[in-house]
Amino acid sequence: MPFSGENLRINPDRLWDSLMEMAKIGPGIAGGNNRQTLTDEDGEGRKLFQRWCEEAGLEMGLDQMGTMFARREGTEPTLDPVYLGSHLDTQPTGGRYDGVLGVLGGLEVIRTMNELGLKTRRPIVVVNWTNEEGTRFAPAMLASGVFAGVHKQDWAYDRTDREGKRFGDELTRIGWRGEEATGARKIHAYYELHIEQGPILEDEHVDIGVVTHGQGLKWLEVTLTGREAHTGSTPMVKRRNASLGMARIIELAHRTAMAHQPDAVGAVGHIEVFPNSRNIIAGKAVFTIDIRSPNKAVLDEMDKTIRAGIA
Repeated sequence: MPFSGENLRINPDRLWDSLMEMAKIGPGIAGGNNRQTLTDEDGEGRKLFQRWCEEAGLEMGLDQMGTMFARREGTEPTLDPVYLGSHLDTQPTGGRYDGVLGVLGGLEVIRTMNELGLKTRRPIVVVNWTNEEGTRFAPAMLASGVFAGVHKQDWAYDRTDREGKRFGDELTRIGWRGEEATGARKIHAYYELHIEQGPILEDEHVDIGVVTHGQGLKWLEVTLTGREAHTGSTPMVKRRNASLGMARIIELAHRTAMAHQPDAVGAVGHIEVFPNSRNIIAGKAVFTIDIRSPNKAVLDEMDKTIRAGIA
């Protein structure tokens, strides 16, 4: 049918049903999801997405980093495509919408255009990037980083999880390592629908916002070495308490972010203490610091301040 110029509307019930169906794979806590990258659950979610794409008449491509590209042909196939998408992997305690909305929202756009008989000059590609979260395999945005030339693919394959399993091996194990060269595709434009990951829009009762800048990010991993000792018999003045040092650095990260307002943020996320016993003073602490700012000079200054404070 011809496009008359009115605002188009998707089928919100269908999109909601798709989100709820995907959420059945890798259920997490409090109604959320645990579908970490390259797990069996990630593989199952990919299969469901692939089936929906095929039912919508899309052609599925798969690159060597496991990123999925579902293409709807345009009337001029040689033009660079428009991309819609995000990621299907989650944090260990992730929600049902972070990333997933961008992928399934893109699919819903295709479904709606199919129903209306709309054709586009440019091809449209719905994409599911591998390992955007970076929880199991650091860093985040690993596959898109290789696609953009920021990381080398062999380096990405060698990233390991906490159990020592390699990214490349796990990608092959779940059956989602493609043959297409990573980064070979051309992109005319890219759109990503995303939930707000903070409270600002909700608190101000605003339904939708437009991204104005990206947060520059630095991750630091800190290892503090103290001395294990019994909590009940070691005098306070003779202790080398790694967890106390960690507590002071947690406060340092917070204080540094607060000193660079309004846009800077910072916190300690992943924490491990050893031997992690209730009556033993920690002899070792390993933790990560996440600092962000849209201003590179501010981010560099925060990094410098925190490193100096740790030293």
